[in-house]
Parts: sequence; structure tokens; C-alpha cells
Amino acid sequence: MNRLSKLFKAKDKDLLNVYFTAGYPELNSTETIIRSLADAGADLIEVGVPYSDPMADGETIQKSSMKALQNGMTLDTLFAQLSSARTYTEVPLVLMGYFNQVMQYGPDRFCKAAQEAGVDGLILPDLPVFEYEQEFRAIAEKYDLQVTFLITPQTTDDRIKKIGALSTGFIYVVSSSSITGSSSGISAEQKAYFARIAALDLPQPRLIGFGISDAESFRTACEYANGAIIGSAFIRALAGKQDVAEATASFVNGVLEPVA
Repeated sequence: MNRLSKLFKAKDKDLLNVYFTAGYPELNSTETIIRSLADAGADLIEVGVPYSDPMADGETIQKSSMKALQNGMTLDTLFAQLSSARTYTEVPLVLMGYFNQVMQYGPDRFCKAAQEAGVDGLILPDLPVFEYEQEFRAIAEKYDLQVTFLITPQTTDDRIKKIGALSTGFIYVVSSSSITGSSSGISAEQKAYFARIAALDLPQPRLIGFGISDAESFRTACEYANGAIIGSAFIRALAGKQDVAEATASFVNGVLEPVA
């Protein structure tokens, strides 16, 4: 059974998914961060594939992506790092990248390499639903890779239901229409949106992302979904740190701190 399926079967609330950019802050930070996230209690780990044109990402992740590329990160290097990381953790790993990268590498070759490296799922914001239905779904299923789609406050209920039927991973509930890293707390309007999505009773687990940055916003998001995704805030926590393992543990501990 896919590790994501095992996770969602075993735990259906308060799931913490932490995103980081592979190859940041240093080329060889990837394995250390994965291990530290797993040891600190992250339920799943979203590994960002550096890309020169990340359309869904804000300034923080864009800068980390450019730094990773400057460090020499490539898909082949990343797959090798993930293979090594997989030897010491069974925490689900999800690759977050762009379909253009998959196409350039070759869809079958990409999915095969991802599976062999221990990847469990994919998030590809620019993957058209039609392309997924017609071509990519069969390839992803061949290599037991669960595919997650994103929904936003502007996504219609009909499309959300279609995405719910198509997604084989979790549903990525984008908290706002902004790019990643934009946050000023969770508003009443956002809470109403989360409640609307919850009422649709989608077949897949839901994780809320974009703007989740600390223990308070994580706990609030978990009231409306199965869990939440933290990315930009974690990238900022890594900036300038010599000991990324310590910085990672400190960040996750802060997010998971018990309610006073």
C-alpha cells in the first residue's frame, strides 16, 4: 500500500505536511531536512523541485528555488538524495513541482525514477485536468504515485467535486487566491470557504495550504480539514542557519506545541 494511503488510514486529523525546497539552503541539505522533519513529527513531507518559473510560489520560495538551482540541484541529484533519505524514514514523501519539468524529463521516466527514489505522491499545479485524464493518470498509477490537485476559493463546486473524484492523493485546499507566503492570519471569509469545502464531503483527505505559518494557524486550519501545509514560514526559518537539523526540529516543535 502507498505510504500516503497508510498514513490517511491511520490518522485523519491534525496532519502536518511541511514543504521545503530541495537543495536549499545547501545542495546537500535535502537529506538532513527530511530526516529532521521525520524525527520531529511531521506526518508527511513535501519536497519542492527547484524551477526557474514557479508560477504558484511567492518570493520566499522563489528565492529558495533560485538558490537551489545555483547550488547545482538537478532532478537526477534530487532522486539520488531521496533514495538515500528513504533508507532511514517511512514518512510519506510528495514531490511538488511543475508539469513542464515532468514533460522535459519524460513522464514515464520521471514517474519511474520517482517511484524508485521512494516518492509517494505528486503535486503539479500546472497539470491540466484533461491531460491528467487522457495521459498522465495511467502513468502515475503504473508507478503507484498519488496525484494531488489544488482548489482555490474561486474553484466552483462542480469542479471541486470533479477534482475530488480524480485526485488519488489528498486535496490541496489553497487558503486564498494569493501566491504562497502571503498571510495575515486566517480570516472569517477563509473559514467560511473552508467550511464550504468540508460540506462537500469529498472522498479524499483535505490539507489546507498557503498562509499557514505557526501553531495558531495550523490548529485553526486543522479545525476545517484533515491537516495543513506549511512552506514559506519553514523556508524563512532555515535562512542563514548553520545547523539546519536544529532549525528544523525547533520549527516543527513550535508548530506542534500543545495548546496552553
